[in-house]
Parts: sequence; structure tokens; C-alpha cells
Amino acid sequence: MNLGKKRELLQKRRWRIRKKIIGTAARPRLTVRFTNKNIHAQCINDELSSTLAAISTNEKELKSNLPNLSGSEKLGTIFGKRLKDAGIDTIVFDRAGRKYHGCIKAFAESVRNEGLKF
Repeated sequence: MNLGKKRELLQKRRWRIRKKIIGTAARPRLTVRFTNKNIHAQCINDELSSTLAAISTNEKELKSNLPNLSGSEKLGTIFGKRLKDAGIDTIVFDRAGRKYHGCIKAFAESVRNEGLKF
């Protein structure tokens, strides 16, 4: 399977998921994106099209975290604390077309362990 077809199928999965998942002020959407070098996550209010909180391994103090299981667990823990400090306690999880296993699951479980409800 060529790379273009893989990206096309991933985009179709994203659209299919996004039809069903909508972030509100009461329950913002938490989306996570893994690249080969970094992890990016943000909490979004889709009604206002605004980002409420964001985290990335591009930040100076988080540069040492790699996009693997241990890095995603650490980043999820830190992001869960940031969301609690921002007053967010319930979220909708958007896996962005990826399977709920591996790094995605580790990130989600570490955010959930910080007390956020999915």
C-alpha cells in the first residue's frame, strides 16, 4: 500500500470520528497527535473554535520526552494536571483516526489517572 493511500484512509477515519465527537465548554475535546519526533495534544471547545489548553514535546521543559510509551505516559500525566488546574474535569477523547492501543492508550490512561472523566 503506498503512502498516499494510507494518508487518505487515515483522513477518512478522522472525519468519521469527528462527525460523532464534538467538544463543548462543559466537555471539551481532547485530541492527541503523534509524529515521528513529537507529541502534540490540545483541549478544544468546538462551539467557539478555541483551544483551552495545549501541550507539546516542543516545549522547553518537555523536550526530553520521546513519542513512545514512556513519553506519552509522562506527557499525559502533565497534561492531566494542567487540565485540572484549568478547571476542566470532563472531556471527550478524540484519538484522531488511530487505534486505541499503544501510545494512544498510554496517553489516555495517564490523563484518566489524573482524575479526568472520559
